[in-house]
Amino acid sequence: MRAAVRPGLTRAPHRRPGFAAALVHRLSGIALALFLPMHFIALGTALQGADRLDSFLGLTHNGFVRTAEWGLVCALAVHMALGLRVLAIEWLSYRERTAIVVSGCLASAFAVGLLFLLSGA
Repeated sequence: MRAAVRPGLTRAPHRRPGFAAALVHRLSGIALALFLPMHFIALGTALQGADRLDSFLGLTHNGFVRTAEWGLVCALAVHMALGLRVLAIEWLSYRERTAIVVSGCLASAFAVGLLFLLSGA
């Protein structure tokens, strides 16, 4: 006789929503870490004077840079939303409805990115 197995335990770990959320959380953290050198360069040019900062910020009018800024805002929002999910799991012991929570986190993060894109900033 075979022992009864709960449906959620037979799925491979990499196919669970929690694994995907952890992966996206880590990848967004890496994207934010890769942005830091450019941010420090911008801060360094600000210390050299307003003219140097204005010339550096002139680069942001490029379409590629605008797209990268949108990606950065989305990465920041995803990292924050999924980080709040991790805090809820650790502090509140909330583990139910993982797929719905992950979907809500990603939807809210991309809504923030869309608002950034539509604002024309």
